[in-house]
Amino acid sequence: MAAMSDILSRINHLTEEINRHNYYYYMLDDPKISDYDFDQLLQELIDLEKQYPEYARPDSPTQRVGGTVTKQFETATHLYPMLSLGNTYSEEDLQEFDSRIRGLLHASPEYVCELKYDGVAISLIYEKGVLVRAVTRGDGVRGDVVTANVRTINSVPLALQGDYPDLLEARGEILMPFDSFETLNAQREETGDPLFANPRNAASGSLKLRDSSEVAKRGLCFKLYYALGENLPEHNHYNQLRKLHEWGFRFPDVMEKVSGLEGVHEFIRQWDVKRRELPYPIDGIVIKINDFAQQQQVGSTAKSPRWAIAYKFKAERVSTPLLSVDFQVGRTGIVTPVANLKPVSLAGTVVKRATLNNRDFMRELDIRTGDSLWVEKGGEIIPKIVGVDLDRRQPDALPVPFVTHCPVCGTLLQQNEGEAGVFCPNENHCPPQIKGRLQHFISRKAMNIDSLGEGKIELLYNQGLVRNASDLYHLTYDQLFGLEKVLEDEDGKSRMISFKEKTVQNILNGIGQSKGVPFERVLYAVGIRFVGEVTAKKLARHFRTVDALANASQEELMEVEDVGERVADSIILFFNRTENLQQIMDLREAGLHMEVEETAADSETAQTLAGKTVVVSGVFSVSRDEIKQMVERYGGKNTSSISKNTSFVLAGEKMGPEKRRKAETLGVPIISEEDFRKMLETAES
Repeated sequence: MAAMSDILSRINHLTEEINRHNYYYYMLDDPKISDYDFDQLLQELIDLEKQYPEYARPDSPTQRVGGTVTKQFETATHLYPMLSLGNTYSEEDLQEFDSRIRGLLHASPEYVCELKYDGVAISLIYEKGVLVRAVTRGDGVRGDVVTANVRTINSVPLALQGDYPDLLEARGEILMPFDSFETLNAQREETGDPLFANPRNAASGSLKLRDSSEVAKRGLCFKLYYALGENLPEHNHYNQLRKLHEWGFRFPDVMEKVSGLEGVHEFIRQWDVKRRELPYPIDGIVIKINDFAQQQQVGSTAKSPRWAIAYKFKAERVSTPLLSVDFQVGRTGIVTPVANLKPVSLAGTVVKRATLNNRDFMRELDIRTGDSLWVEKGGEIIPKIVGVDLDRRQPDALPVPFVTHCPVCGTLLQQNEGEAGVFCPNENHCPPQIKGRLQHFISRKAMNIDSLGEGKIELLYNQGLVRNASDLYHLTYDQLFGLEKVLEDEDGKSRMISFKEKTVQNILNGIGQSKGVPFERVLYAVGIRFVGEVTAKKLARHFRTVDALANASQEELMEVEDVGERVADSIILFFNRTENLQQIMDLREAGLHMEVEETAADSETAQTLAGKTVVVSGVFSVSRDEIKQMVERYGGKNTSSISKNTSFVLAGEKMGPEKRRKAETLGVPIISEEDFRKMLETAES
C-alpha cells in the first residue's frame, strides 16, 4: 500500500507542478523551466496516468492534449443567463447610452473599456477551484457542454490557486488567432477541405469537433471578460478581473478605466486603428459601468444588460451587380461557384470577383439573376459576399441554378454525406483535376520543379504531352523545343509562353533534380486527399516505404499521429485504385524516392536542436523550406509565431520587422544563417 501511496503522491505533485508552470507561461509570459524539462515532467505524468488511471485528477494537465471523443454534446442550463450586449455603430448612440446611465444613477459612473473579441462566448464553471464544466452561450439560457474540448486550450486554467471561492463562473471568449487561422486554412486547402471564412467561424467549428485531440491542434485561446458568483471579494469589475488574475486567469491584454464619455471616444478611436496590430480578431469595443452596485442599480432587460454596450467597428461594404457565375473545379474535384461582379472600389482596391463558397451558400442567400450583392472585405484582405441587396432585385428574377454536371467533363456531380460541397468524381479524366494535381506535384513544398508553373503545365497538357506526374519524367528536348501559346489571365491580360532553348533546358534540369526529393515530399506530391504536408511526413517516417504504407490496414494507419478514420480511409481508397498504383510504379521506375533514406537525423550526434523551438524568418542562401528541414533533421521544432517559448529566431535577409520587434521585446535570441550553420558544424565535429 505504501508504494501505491507514493504513486498517488507523485501524480499529485506532478499535476500541481505542471499546472504551476502552465500558469507562469500562459498567464504571466514568464516561463521558469525549459521546454525540454517541462516535456519531461508532462511525459512522466502521462505514463503514470496510463498505468494508474484511477489516480488521474480532473485538473490534470494531460487534459491539454485531448483524446476524448464525444458522440453528441449534452446541454446545460446556465447558472446565470448569458445575456447579449446591445450594439451601436455611432457616437450619438453612445451619448444616449451615457445620458440614460447618468439619469438612473445618483453619482457619475466610471467606465471600463475593453476589446470586443470576435469569437465564441463561453462559460467556465469552477467548483472548489477545479474546472468542472464549460458551456457555450446557446440561447442564453442553455448551451452545449464542451468541457473536454475547452480543457485542451492552454490559456484556460484547469485549477485555480489562492483564496478562490467554492463556486465561480468565469466568462470569456474562445478565439482563433490569425496565425492559427492561416495555418488551419492552408492545411485544409492542401487536403481539399472547404476553407473557413474567418477566425470566428473556425473557432466555432473547432469547439464543436467530436475529437478533443483535434481541438488541441487548432491553437485556440481564451480571453477573460467577466466573473460571476456569490460573495465575490471585489466591488467593481476592474478589480474583480485583477482578483481572477491572482486565482490563475490571464488579465485582459487591453483594459482601461475612464471617467467620462470623451475617454470612451478616445479609446475607440485609438483601437479602431491599433486593432490591425493585434494577433487575434476583434470587431469593436465594449463599454461597461465599473462599479457593481451601479450595475445593479441600472439593471438589465430580458435580453441585455443596461449597464454595458458594444460599439461595433464598421466593416466597409458595397453593393454591386452580379454579372455572371463561374463554376470552377479544383484538383480534388470540388466545384466552387465564383461571382463575376461589376468592378467596384472597396477598402482601397477594385473588386471584380468573389467566391460564393458552395451550393448551400447560394441557396441560403437565394441569389438570383440580375441581383446586386453586398460585398465586404473579410479581414480587410479577402472580398466576401455577405448578402443580397433586395432593394435592387427585379420582381421576375429567377434563382441562379447550380450546375448538376461537371462544367468541364460533363460528369454527374456528387455530394458526400455531411459535406457542403459537391464534387466531380471523374478524378482521372477531368482536365482541371488532372492539371490541378500536376500543379500540386511540381509545387515548392512538393517536388519543387520551379522551372515549370501553371501556364507551362497548361501548355504541356493541351499538347497531350503530360497526363499524369510520371509523364514529366519522359519529356525530351525535341518534344518541348518550339512550343508556344498565348494565355489569358482573369483580368483579360494575355502573355506568351514560348519554349526556347534555355527554357527547355531549365525544365529538364528541374525535373532531373526533383529525383532527389525525399520520400515524405514525394508522398505529399502524389496528392492523396486529406494528406497534407505534415501528415505525409508522419506517414513516411512511420511506415518508411511506400509498399508498407500501401498495404497498411485502417487500424495500422490510425496509429500514426494526426491520422483519423477519414484520412485512413482516403489512403486505403487511393492505393486500391489501379491507376494510382500504376502511377506509383512509374514514378519509382523514373527514379523517385519511395522509401525513407537513413540521414544524419538517425544518428545520436545529430540531435543538436533537440527540445528547441525555432522560428525561421527572412531570405536565405537556400530556400526557407530547406532551412526548416535542417531544423527538423537536427531534432528541432519549427513554429511560425514567436513567444517566450521560442528558443531562437533564425533570421535571414529581410526578416519581418514585426517578428524582429517581438523577438527583441521578449528577449528571444536572433541568430544569422552563418551562426546557425556553425552551430550545426560544431556539433558534428
